[in-house]
Amino acid sequence: MTEFSALESKYGAGNYKPLPVTLVRGKGVYLWDDQGHRYLDMMGAYSAASFGHCHPGLVEALTKQAHQLDTVSRAYFTDRLGPFLARACELTQMDMALPATGGAEAVETAIKAARKWAYKVKGVLADRAEIIVAEDNFHGRTTTIVGFSSVAQYRDGFGPFSHGFKIIKFNDVHALEAAITPDTAAFLIEPIQGEGGINVPSPGYLSEAARICRTRNVLLICDEVQTGLGRTGRLLACHHDQVVPDGLILGKALGGGLLPVSLFLARREVMQVFSPGDHGSTFGGNPLAAAVGLAALDTLIKEQLIERSAILGTVLLKKLSAIDNPLITKVRGKGLFIGVELDQKAIRAATVVENLLREGVLTKDTHRNTIRFAPPFVIEEAQIDWAIDKLEKVLAKMTRTLAAPRR
Repeated sequence: MTEFSALESKYGAGNYKPLPVTLVRGKGVYLWDDQGHRYLDMMGAYSAASFGHCHPGLVEALTKQAHQLDTVSRAYFTDRLGPFLARACELTQMDMALPATGGAEAVETAIKAARKWAYKVKGVLADRAEIIVAEDNFHGRTTTIVGFSSVAQYRDGFGPFSHGFKIIKFNDVHALEAAITPDTAAFLIEPIQGEGGINVPSPGYLSEAARICRTRNVLLICDEVQTGLGRTGRLLACHHDQVVPDGLILGKALGGGLLPVSLFLARREVMQVFSPGDHGSTFGGNPLAAAVGLAALDTLIKEQLIERSAILGTVLLKKLSAIDNPLITKVRGKGLFIGVELDQKAIRAATVVENLLREGVLTKDTHRNTIRFAPPFVIEEAQIDWAIDKLEKVLAKMTRTLAAPRR
């Protein structure tokens, strides 16, 4: 343990268990530790580092704005927020946007908007609004959000929880239709479940869910904190099903890997339920965040990173699927958002991740004994090949070890 990791372990709360590496520098797809070793980032900070580490254009936007104006209250207009919101709405086909910081804050905002819409527009009786969510969802860590998680650890010891949520099976439109009542305000869904194990629904699932919601006067709210802004090879993952939702949640990559920036975007009818004083965020929409968010959106389009994610994602998926190793049970994903599920009876994904670290590849395991691969969009095919070689090497060694007779 290094001096830095020892200090973090001693004084930091134990809600994380970092891998044994202390990172001190990043550039593009690479990270370096305090010993000078270089690593290929195949995790992309859960999609927050989609542009690569310390992207020069984004760093310039942040630095320039930091010399001009930092944080002021939303009690005043600024010259940065309007252009940022306008660009975000233009790209996503939404009417209005409400800025926040982290993804969970934006999800909480969406929940508030959906409930108030139900009461003020749909006519649901007070305190009866329900929101439908999917099993294996991950929408954040607040007490409201973990209250409708289906993962026991996320809930353990944090109750009592808010009522008004109904959990249904993911990728099941019949379950959605059956769950809707006159009190249903919204269906909150990740178009592809990230933390749940990179779970990709059947083609047409989201478009059919959108049709059902539209027919039953229910809001469709897509949480694209991880999947949005090019991660799956489209601007939004819901675009794979030609869906424009009623509400949209963005975060992570929106801050360019430099700042926490998020948005809840929606149709005007939904967003207009908010009146001055109904909701707020001290740092949401501050000039620094707005400047970086706008630069991130412009960079995404200017550098054709969405197209790059689609092309290189196809390459990565094909090469991961071609690995011939009995430990792999399934490979799934879209764009540069791919999960490799391993045989949980034979090996722990976390063990593979630790061995990849020693080979110079950084990633992380998630649910369903799955290793996630979500590198920055600036990755090159040669770097993908290098990572694939390392994964094959690690898995082959583990297979031999498991097959060796015990003495």
